[in-house]
Amino acid sequence: MFRWLVLVGVLVLAAAPASASDRYAVFVADMHSGEVLHARSADAARHPASLTKLMTLYRVFEALDAGELALDTELSVSAEAASRPASHLGLAEGETIRVEDAIRALIVQSANDVAVVVAEHFADTEAEFAADMTARAQALGLTGTVFKNASGLHHREQRTTARDMARLAFALRRDFPHYADYFAETRFTWRGTTHHTHHTLVGSMEGVDGLKTGYIRASGFNVAVTAERNDRALIAIVMGGATPAVRDSHARELIEAAFASLVARDQGRLLATLNSPRLNPVREQQLLTAELTGDMAEAVNPVAVGSGDTPPAVQVVFDDEPVAPLTLPRTWSIQVGAYTSQAAALARLETVAETGVHDGLREAEHVAEALDADGRQLWRARFSGLDPDAVRQACQRLEARSEPCFTVAPERG
Repeated sequence: MFRWLVLVGVLVLAAAPASASDRYAVFVADMHSGEVLHARSADAARHPASLTKLMTLYRVFEALDAGELALDTELSVSAEAASRPASHLGLAEGETIRVEDAIRALIVQSANDVAVVVAEHFADTEAEFAADMTARAQALGLTGTVFKNASGLHHREQRTTARDMARLAFALRRDFPHYADYFAETRFTWRGTTHHTHHTLVGSMEGVDGLKTGYIRASGFNVAVTAERNDRALIAIVMGGATPAVRDSHARELIEAAFASLVARDQGRLLATLNSPRLNPVREQQLLTAELTGDMAEAVNPVAVGSGDTPPAVQVVFDDEPVAPLTLPRTWSIQVGAYTSQAAALARLETVAETGVHDGLREAEHVAEALDADGRQLWRARFSGLDPDAVRQACQRLEARSEPCFTVAPERG
């Protein structure tokens, strides 16, 4: 049984037209064990956009395995299919397209006209096919999902959740591993025109081998990602990104942190975590976006990276030079995460301090400490300069909220 645990929080991404908090959701799970490594708004209703095509593809793969279709079967293009707006192949009424070309067009080009071609092959209308998609989704455990079309074009009643999209991605990998290579393709040529994938993490990030992106105005920028490294496999869903770059950057952070967490666990070291802060989402997004654009000076005052009016004793300068690991004073510390960027570690500290779990965290030193882990640089997020009682109380309260925390004794500094 695929096991789903929940760690929930909120991160705000820029809004239009719905507020970003109504669009944002993430979910990261270990594909082998089913353990949820990170989740925020994972069960909240969201618009799937072109992630919908993952269910359309599920139906195609199912029909191929059942012998109902062959890869060279020709599918007919109706006037209805040809009328669909971009992204599309620009099919004309009366044309045909091979099933294998349709698969590639759905994955690489995210072709809306092809989605309708597939739908009309299986049902009299796209609406009938969508009803079948919903029934099959329910059978797969996608309890929060309703499909109204085969493409993901906007329909106010079409909805899903980040958890459901992860379940669908898992089902595709579990049930149709022999078709997995299609999701790793980065280009597709149709009648002399080469189309390039919208999923830019495929081929550019170690281990990423699929699956699909999606965008409509109501959803923001979505992505479903599968990745594998050293016999570890992950599924990551990010929904509601303000731009493709912000979405992809966030997905990279989550995936890197997830793999680091699994490596640390295997090595018996409580080193990294994916659990992000629940509060101060605007500040966190400021930092992450500023780091992405290279405008850290606008987002962070390097003389006062902590919260409150008094600058902390430990200061971190943001520049292009390597930052040496900081030497902690001989007082107790607590670690609340390890991240692949300095900005994410600082945002974590700033936000956790604002949760109010312990007043001492506001005055504690906020330390983003560089660390090399198996050739990758991580940044420990630590509150330093605490007395033992403050350490114990803060960790107990954070753990009660399902937030990670562990103590660092003076001799480990």
